[in-house]
Amino acid sequence: MGSEPGRGPWLRRRLAMGQLSLLAALVGTVLLSLDWQGSALAQQTIKTRPSLDALELACREARAQGDLKALKLLQLDLLRVRPAPQPLAVVLANADALMRCGAPDSALLVLNRYSPSPGAEQVQWLLLQWRAANGALDHRLAAEALRRLVSASGRNLEALLVPVAQDDKGRWQTRSALDLLAAHLEALGQRDQAAELLLSGRATGVVAAQRLSQAVSWSLSMSPQLRQRWLEQALAQAAAAGAWGLAAAVLDQQLALLADQPAAARQKLEERRRRLSRRLDDAATLNPETVRSPRAPGGHAAAVQP
Repeated sequence: MGSEPGRGPWLRRRLAMGQLSLLAALVGTVLLSLDWQGSALAQQTIKTRPSLDALELACREARAQGDLKALKLLQLDLLRVRPAPQPLAVVLANADALMRCGAPDSALLVLNRYSPSPGAEQVQWLLLQWRAANGALDHRLAAEALRRLVSASGRNLEALLVPVAQDDKGRWQTRSALDLLAAHLEALGQRDQAAELLLSGRATGVVAAQRLSQAVSWSLSMSPQLRQRWLEQALAQAAAAGAWGLAAAVLDQQLALLADQPAAARQKLEERRRRLSRRLDDAATLNPETVRSPRAPGGHAAAVQP
């Protein structure tokens, strides 16, 4: 029995459309399933991803044990654990964890993933950038970060106190940005600029004595007469503050500058040094705490280290 004219092609088209609809439905179901599986996998990855605190703790343990291989792997984990984009708080926490894990170069990479807004964001970001650059011995970047920090904070260079290290109780010790910038300039070979910066400070007492003494040591172009004048001021500031160990170091610095001079030129300074030595001996006998070691805070050898 034959089919009606024209019915065959029409039936074939309907069957084909039905097959396409079924195929589309199947594909859609598969894609939805894959999307759900991918989302579930992503959520599971987030849940199983180690926290910054856990990685930082593992870093401390690896460093304490001297396990350099484990430390390197943990540093890589910290670099990858919070990929961009992330909010500023996460970026700063990630960079700080890398700093504590002994990876300042990686901390700089993490910081570069975020562009801070002017104001408080920029100040926080620049503070950590300076710490990372200083830790990585990138003195050029560290100097640039300090200059930008001064601009962002609205404070002058000497008044800006930068956190440099934490004590055993977690309290931050600070240094003036002026001293830090001078040290970076000296490390870059810009010794005269570093000396000029130290001489521009307005501090008095021990800080002034340290800066004057250090400026004389760093300067390449200062005349001998000017060196002695600055050191006389440093000696006066140290004496006014009762920092006799520092005063003795300044006198030794003056005598060293006169090493090739006749004995007559050195006589007065040598006598002052002997009197100060007797004073130091007497003070040490009566109260050792009154004599500041040259390497102690406030001592000559402790000056302007970043």
